[in-house]
Amino acid sequence: MKAAVLNQIGDDKLELRDDVTTTAPGPDEVRIRVRACGICHSDLSAMNGTLPALAPGVVGHEGAGEIVEVGSAVTSLAVGDHVVVTFVPPCGTCRNCVSGETHLCIVHAMAAFTSPRFLVGGNPAFGYAGLGTFAEELVVPAAGAIRIDDDVPFEIAALIACGVITGVGAVLNTAKVEAGSDVVVIGCGGVGVSVIQGARLAGAARIIAVDPVVEKHEVAKHFGATHATTPEGLAELNQSLVGGMGFDYGFDVVGLPATIRSAWDVTRRGGHVVIVGAGRADAMVEFSAQELFLHDKTLHGSFYGTANVRRDVPRLVALWRAGRLDVESMISKRIRLEDVNEGLQVLRGGGASVRQVIIFD
Repeated sequence: MKAAVLNQIGDDKLELRDDVTTTAPGPDEVRIRVRACGICHSDLSAMNGTLPALAPGVVGHEGAGEIVEVGSAVTSLAVGDHVVVTFVPPCGTCRNCVSGETHLCIVHAMAAFTSPRFLVGGNPAFGYAGLGTFAEELVVPAAGAIRIDDDVPFEIAALIACGVITGVGAVLNTAKVEAGSDVVVIGCGGVGVSVIQGARLAGAARIIAVDPVVEKHEVAKHFGATHATTPEGLAELNQSLVGGMGFDYGFDVVGLPATIRSAWDVTRRGGHVVIVGAGRADAMVEFSAQELFLHDKTLHGSFYGTANVRRDVPRLVALWRAGRLDVESMISKRIRLEDVNEGLQVLRGGGASVRQVIIFD
């Protein structure tokens, strides 16, 4: 089968190979024919070392497809089922799972992440985040495949699998944004516009989108932003809209120290700052002990939108069906696997593209 392989961390291009196979599914695993997957900024972060990844390996972590084989112990899924994949397959029995924090489960995820999931030219290779959706097929733990109705388009399901659930979840699950509040969203890529949509769903009164790429401002407004500005204009909006007192919620969807600090600074005393962007392990953010005490703000990390995938995937599909969640407009371009390197370069360019989706036959 075909797959896009990262030969070593730091490579800026993936090698397209046609001599790739999956490992055989174990008793509790399933094999999936990938039908659509999104190109996410986290894939670039895996390639350049910002996020942990193992090489050689197949990149890609946002996808949907069809079950083609099930392990001997799998009873919850069957051949032919349509599914989305998750890089956090909940085990259901660890401390995090029984505490209701299934998105923090690492039991299946760690095993899948550190074990070869493919053979490339007969040699073992890993799947990024335990997945590897830039391949025609992949093998995942059965808990990492969430069944969806057959009439849900694979491209819609693929985006819900990561970008949408991460952004909307950060609003509804992590921050629990209250109706009538003011929300600032720094970074208006695929996850950023999902945060904006989440804020709109939560009933935020004002949603301020912040991005240095001016072309993204109208895109952000399409998804629900009431105001849009470059970072240089944020202070003026803070002054004109709330008298310089800061906004109720500040979401950083970039992951840089400067943007995290900006989200903190523009959030009011007693407000909520939510870090959605995936930053480097060595990227340090400074706060003084005094401001942490005096400002009484809450600083949240939001990993994978604090999602319970078995609850939230059906909810997001229902919102999409009701016309309240616009996933179709997030698809900026549909490409083939052979065009993945061009797609990655578009993402590096930082233009107005929201999500490029790889469509498989």
